[in-house]
Amino acid sequence: MTAQRPLTYDALVERATADSSVVGLVLKGSRAHDGMITRHSDHDLYVVVADDATTDLARFAGHRTAELDLVVVSLTEFRAAGMPGFERYALARARIVLDWLDGGIARILADKARLGADEAFQDARGRLDAYANSLYRSVKNHRDGQALAARLDAADSVRFLLELLFALDRRPRPYNKYLEWELARHPLPGWDTDVLLRALDRISATGDVSEQRHLFTLVEAAARKAGYGEVLDAWGEDLALMRAQ
Repeated sequence: MTAQRPLTYDALVERATADSSVVGLVLKGSRAHDGMITRHSDHDLYVVVADDATTDLARFAGHRTAELDLVVVSLTEFRAAGMPGFERYALARARIVLDWLDGGIARILADKARLGADEAFQDARGRLDAYANSLYRSVKNHRDGQALAARLDAADSVRFLLELLFALDRRPRPYNKYLEWELARHPLPGWDTDVLLRALDRISATGDVSEQRHLFTLVEAAARKAGYGEVLDAWGEDLALMRAQ
């Protein structure tokens, strides 16, 4: 395309639809999340090409403008995208623009949206221990008069906690931008969304120790119910510092 006629989303979709090498188009980002589009939102688009096929669209790989951000991949590469990786949530909530595989693109996205049982179990174990570690450090630093360190550790704990809670539900953690959107439409089982978000907001902003301890009490109950008691028990007497006083 010339500088006078930049590649647009609509033009790309039209070209891809007419290209027999293209088997799917997948839109991710804010335009795949109802109510999240702003005047700054571009179109983040995956162009999925049949394995071993050639297409003129390959020359647009990496194309990026204020309107259009393109990723051109083979079908095999698309299956592997975000498995694991940061891209997983984006694809888990992506919107299908074109699927010439009789639902094959949809099935690939569904696989990305659901963690395998073993994967979720191992992820949850690791995130639970990391959450407990950051929480413990935050409370201990607060006790010892290290206010900044306590707040930073509290903020770190929120990251691990969210990864834990979503792993327990076998889902990839949403990006922070989409956390409220995700929970409003797909609440975490057993959690009051408003209560959880208020606690995370307060902990992130202030590192409030009583709030952290109260939240840990709820997390501990959920983790033990899910079968992760041994991870918590490994903390021994240090659990007393983390629990509500």
